[in-house]
Amino acid sequence: MSSSLLLSPWRRGFHHGRLLLLSSRRFNSDGRISRSLQESYKVLQLPAEGCSSPAEVRAAYLRLAKLYHPDCGEPTANARLFARVEEAYRAVLAHQSKTRQPDGATEDDDEDKSRGNALQHRHYLSYEGVGSGTPSQRERQYRQVRVDRAAEQVLSYRQREHERAAADGALAERDARQRSHKIKITQAVERLVEDLIQESMARGDFRNLSGAGKPLNKFQHNPYADPMTHNLNRILIDNGYQPPWVVMQRDIREGAARVRTRLLEGRARLGDPMTPAERRHWERLCGAVEEELAKLNKMVDDYNLIVPMLSMQMVHFSLAREAARAQRVAEQRRAELLQVRQEERERRKEEKKRANAAGRTPAKRRGLVSWMQSLLGY
Repeated sequence: MSSSLLLSPWRRGFHHGRLLLLSSRRFNSDGRISRSLQESYKVLQLPAEGCSSPAEVRAAYLRLAKLYHPDCGEPTANARLFARVEEAYRAVLAHQSKTRQPDGATEDDDEDKSRGNALQHRHYLSYEGVGSGTPSQRERQYRQVRVDRAAEQVLSYRQREHERAAADGALAERDARQRSHKIKITQAVERLVEDLIQESMARGDFRNLSGAGKPLNKFQHNPYADPMTHNLNRILIDNGYQPPWVVMQRDIREGAARVRTRLLEGRARLGDPMTPAERRHWERLCGAVEEELAKLNKMVDDYNLIVPMLSMQMVHFSLAREAARAQRVAEQRRAELLQVRQEERERRKEEKKRANAAGRTPAKRRGLVSWMQSLLGY
């Protein structure tokens, strides 16, 4: 319902305002309603004679409040019209309560009582349906409810924190008990092992060991290593135990060495530069080596997953890099071989010169000796 429809009865009654104003005292003295009260009934869309029951008045007020209340969410919401409806509702309630009180209570008491019953629509329009009475009273009640809720939330939060701390303390205590139990078990096992070792030593089971009665060579390899760790590792190595990553690392290095030796020997047999036939032979050799490198790269991937240190991981082998390396090493060896041959030729020349020089000197000496012998008559 629009504002024009709501105020139209009031506008029509405005023309009769003069007559109602002149006879307002007589109407009041005769028990009839005043002009302002008639306007209040018209605003509530009720009969102006004042014959409506309190239930009808309340129903009319709630219906208009749902339409014009600012918080109702309807397109007809209007704060000014709602204020007029609320004022008319209070006036009608005050008139009805005054006519029903035989003891002639004061108008202020009637207004206070009407205020207590005037804002029941706010149970569903504001303040989450909390409280009753005037808007200010309901606001104070709603604030108190919010304070109580906040206090309850604080108490519940503290209770949860206390329970969590208690649970953490229980977990810490349980972990301490478990650690203590593990330590006790470890100590018991160590004592049992020590007793078994002492019994074996008493029976002479360790007399046949190599190096019996001699001190252990603790710092043979690394003087900065822990002696106990070094001895344990040496015992494991002596008994043939090796970690899987160590074995895989050795296999990878041996495979890489075989591949590099094969490439180097194959390249050393070929000339520089290579002929077309030698080029085809080299390409077949590289194709065979590429398959071996693929297997090595797979082993490298497995090795990198189990190696204990990141700095010990390996990179993949590349055919181009290995071929270039074989080419470089072959050229270096060829140059070294040429240098060795050149040195050998130089050495032979020097030896030949020295041999020739040594052969001429004894001939001269023999000629002098024979001349002197002939001179002396021998």
